[in-house]
Amino acid sequence: MQRNFLDKFLDKISDFPAWIKEIIYVRLKRDVNPESELSYTFATFKPSLSDKGKCELNNRTSGFDSNIYNIFEYCDNGASISDITLNTYLSMEEVANYFLFAVDEGYIQIPDNSQILNVAGFLAGKFRTGEYFVQDGIISEEQLDDAVLNYEHRAKKHDKKFGQSLIELGLISQKQLDIILSIKQEAQKRFILDHNEVPKISEDKNYEKQIEDLKRENNQLRMKIRELLSGGKNE
Repeated sequence: MQRNFLDKFLDKISDFPAWIKEIIYVRLKRDVNPESELSYTFATFKPSLSDKGKCELNNRTSGFDSNIYNIFEYCDNGASISDITLNTYLSMEEVANYFLFAVDEGYIQIPDNSQILNVAGFLAGKFRTGEYFVQDGIISEEQLDDAVLNYEHRAKKHDKKFGQSLIELGLISQKQLDIILSIKQEAQKRFILDHNEVPKISEDKNYEKQIEDLKRENNQLRMKIRELLSGGKNE
């Protein structure tokens, strides 16, 4: 059964005061690059089963492992990649592997957005860094071949990563490389979300008494201020 942890978590946050949400937003901006929506594009995508996929889900003739059939069930119920990841307790990288397998075998329909397959391919290890940028249309295959030769002749001797070779040749920027490598790293983490973990306001019985005490102190302070302003004439 699908557990809408993420929706419930976000619903709780949406009820927070605006100033709290602003603090959360500013904090998140430090950790999330606003120029990149690659993770969002893949995570929010809702895969659709093909007729072959629905048939396999119903009959299970291929004897796949339970993760495959769990993913098929969530797809059949309109779940997104993020829903599938949270509900199966898999990492995004693992879900990307299953997703690509299902697409390649015709169990899941091919997405209209090629970026989804590109990101999934990179997360799953199907595409290496240079191949990702070729698939994304940022560099050509010829440029990639030149970068590989440059890497083999020069960069490899200095123990440099291939991505740095792409930067040195002016084919990509440091920011582009950092974004995609960060996405890859984060996708390897397994994350369990429980909406009950969102902090709740304390329901201490003394809470109302504290409010009343504050109100009384404020009233007393207000009266003293009035007395000072009026020179004590109101006594």
